[in-house]
Amino acid sequence: MGRSRHVRIPQPTSSPMRRLIVTSLVLAWLGLLVRGLPLRAEPLKEVVGKDGAPMVLVPGGEFIYGEGDERRHLTLPPFYMDKYEVTTKRYAKFLQEIGRKERERSNESSQASAGDRPIIGVDWQDAEAYCRHYGERLPTEEEWEKAARGTDGRIYPWGNHEPTRNLASYDWDGKQRWHGYSGLLPVGAFEAGKSPYGIYDLAGSVTEWTSSDFDRDTKVVRGGSWLVDPWTLRAAHRHGIIPTYRLNVLGFRCLQDAP
Repeated sequence: MGRSRHVRIPQPTSSPMRRLIVTSLVLAWLGLLVRGLPLRAEPLKEVVGKDGAPMVLVPGGEFIYGEGDERRHLTLPPFYMDKYEVTTKRYAKFLQEIGRKERERSNESSQASAGDRPIIGVDWQDAEAYCRHYGERLPTEEEWEKAARGTDGRIYPWGNHEPTRNLASYDWDGKQRWHGYSGLLPVGAFEAGKSPYGIYDLAGSVTEWTSSDFDRDTKVVRGGSWLVDPWTLRAAHRHGIIPTYRLNVLGFRCLQDAP
């Protein structure tokens, strides 16, 4: 019998075929690796705070802050802000949770006590304690202003045109102080007056506490109120109030950092 022949099959060396095989294996391995990694999700546009209130995302980035000679560009990280001011109903629930009786607040009528109206007559410590209880905080004045005016430097949350009665709750006729609490409306009453991010009542309604110092004795408040003239509704308007004051135009909303 003759000797059997062994057929030798050529193996790829540095040929294009070998490079193709190696490249395919590497790409397949990388695909498995990437699929095994958790993907970083974009922050949700709206979440619910621990107090049950809806909160709206304000994206991070640059915006125009201030007005006149103080106008400048600032950059902030993303955060969530309460879509509405804290209401009397939510504040009453907070007091119940911490076992504290409600303080007597400044000149508040039964009409203003309706649950869907903004809480008023709370001092800075009251506001800060509420936010902290739910793992949140008061906004800085810079955060508050970005939430109110967005990135285009607009004068008011709704744009640059003057306030009208369908945009905000304010002293439009110079007589609101004589109308009792009729000007203190439920939160979210002015759809056309919301900010670029969909946050309500950042102009008018109640003046809002921030965490920022105006000077060594006062805290910055923002937003005007139902009892003052339209000049104070400007998104960049700021003034200071003593932290222990409890006024019938003073309320607040909370903020939490975005992941």
